[in-house]
Amino acid sequence: MRTLLSLVALLFASLFASVAFAQESPMSNGFDLSQLDRSADPCNDFYQFACGGWRAKNPIPADKSRWGRYDEMAENNRTRLKELLEKAAASPKNPLEKQVGDYYTACIDEPAVEKLGATPLQAYFKRIDAVKNSQQLITLIAALHKDGIPALFRFSSDPDLHNANLMIAHFDQGGIGLPDRDYYLKTDAKSVERREKYVQHVAKMLELSGEKPEQAAADAKVIMAMETDIAKAQMDRTARREPKKLDHPMKRAELTALANNFYFDDYIKASGSPAFTNLNMVNPDFFKQLNPVMTAHPLDHWKTYLKWHVTRRLAPRLSNAFVTEDYNFNSAYMRGTKALEVRWKRCVREADNQLGESAGKMYVDAYFGPEGKAKIQKLVGDVLASLGDAIRTADWMSEQTRKQALVKLAAISTKKLGFPDKYRDYSSVNIKRNDYAGNFVRANAFETQRELNKIGKAVDKTEWGMTPPTVNAYYDPQKSEIVFPAGILQPPMFGRESDDAYNYGAIGRVAGHELTHGFDDEGRQFDADGNLKDWWTEEDAKAFNAKADCFVKQYSEYESVPEKDGQPAAHLNGKLTLGENTADNGGLRMAYAAYEKSLEGQERKTLDGFTPEQRFFLGYAVSRCENVRDDAARLLVVTDPHSPGKYRLIGAVTNMDEFAKAFNCKAGDKMVRGDQSCRVW
Repeated sequence: MRTLLSLVALLFASLFASVAFAQESPMSNGFDLSQLDRSADPCNDFYQFACGGWRAKNPIPADKSRWGRYDEMAENNRTRLKELLEKAAASPKNPLEKQVGDYYTACIDEPAVEKLGATPLQAYFKRIDAVKNSQQLITLIAALHKDGIPALFRFSSDPDLHNANLMIAHFDQGGIGLPDRDYYLKTDAKSVERREKYVQHVAKMLELSGEKPEQAAADAKVIMAMETDIAKAQMDRTARREPKKLDHPMKRAELTALANNFYFDDYIKASGSPAFTNLNMVNPDFFKQLNPVMTAHPLDHWKTYLKWHVTRRLAPRLSNAFVTEDYNFNSAYMRGTKALEVRWKRCVREADNQLGESAGKMYVDAYFGPEGKAKIQKLVGDVLASLGDAIRTADWMSEQTRKQALVKLAAISTKKLGFPDKYRDYSSVNIKRNDYAGNFVRANAFETQRELNKIGKAVDKTEWGMTPPTVNAYYDPQKSEIVFPAGILQPPMFGRESDDAYNYGAIGRVAGHELTHGFDDEGRQFDADGNLKDWWTEEDAKAFNAKADCFVKQYSEYESVPEKDGQPAAHLNGKLTLGENTADNGGLRMAYAAYEKSLEGQERKTLDGFTPEQRFFLGYAVSRCENVRDDAARLLVVTDPHSPGKYRLIGAVTNMDEFAKAFNCKAGDKMVRGDQSCRVW
């Protein structure tokens, strides 16, 4: 087979050398051929070759900070949902459609929202002003949390890290308005400028909520000082990638000793949670460090802080003045977008976020059928089998660890494909056609209470963590499952009639990516039952870390944004992105092996001028084509555990000899790392 592959690659190389590719129709075998830039050399810039055509034809829309194939799919799904929501709003066929149609109607009714102005804030402000002491302050924070308004810290439910079948209470850090703690702590010129802009933004928002300009300006500085104290107490994102650092089980009785100024007993009573004894304090140091801060700032400052966080949470659901100011800072300044999204797009997103499984059922009924589910089930099964082969042949893994890895692999469920068997019931949520902000709060209150009610109960393994129209997928280490919503099982990522090479390269790679998450530096710390347990030998852990460190170094060398306008170049954080990079590389290998095995006994056809192997790698490139604004790229380097699309593509293919063989690349070509290649699986 190697000889045949080499021959095919040589034939392709001779065609490429003449730069005279046949110009087929834009769509062929489920692949958009116009996505390519045939003038580029795939061996020296595969990203440009595979994505250059699409990127040239798809500049970033004014209302977006980045635009990629996933975004394109999501936009298409939003358009579909818009049509379904409009029909439901005009002539609902059942209570489900009426409820979600009413939510959309209230959101889209801009004159009604404009008429209310800042009114939805006033009831909250009245309650805040009535607070007389720190104890009442904590009780009010519990009430705000119930309405989905984040402030100071987080309280919810999650599977017990040591008994994945049981839901327990979780307390965690929170409480800042900028995207990450580093935005408060870095001292470079741009970080200082961002904080100045943030203070100006907070002041403008407080003015809109009713404060006089002088008071708003003073209060904004107070909020910055308080959030800086909160940020200093937070654990950074890279550290939070280590599950063991988030594991601090304790008894409820221990909370007061941890931080008495948080009045945990009063908070829990006001939160509406069931009674509980055990909990996980995700970051105890956060509460310890903030305990003296609670008294260091006077009560009036905490009231100002809460008013700000109510305002920032509700702002996108208020009148245009609030919406515009929220956009000006969080999107235009922070991410570089050039225009506010039109209202219908925002309202479709809101309906999907707040009543997602109702809207999702409508989407699934209209656009996803059982035929697609059957094909993706087989493909995922093939990739799962190839991961098993990789585990059996991994030269760095001991037999003891290999045995446990195979036990874990056998426990992974791949049943959640497309949509849930049972949809969530939102019938208790009171939705009104003329109260957008109120609907948002009530939907959040429903979801908050639903989460809290899980405390002390068995984990519901039928529950989904994404809505059906979502263009994404995920792996849950504690439920030992991968999940593919219907939204991502659409062209160009997947098509029932598409060429298998493209399907395996696109959606098969996603399956491999999610599956290998179970065995990366985070996922490998959870056993087959989903419990936090070190089932690797010390030697295996060292061997894995040595191989994974290769990825840290490789991706840290990549430059997301060059030095520009006085700002230094923004390099990727190889440690922050390690899990996703490992999964990209391993997932691509798993999908490739699965595809190659599927070809056994089959005629190996050249289609669109490309061999099966070349089509596979082009299929992978589908999800990686994107354009990103510089401001957004800089923000993502700090906050996103995923590498930019360009480096997710070339970072993985340059580590694969199979890619070099497919395109007849040679040593010295930029897409060939050779002896420097990184590999875990």
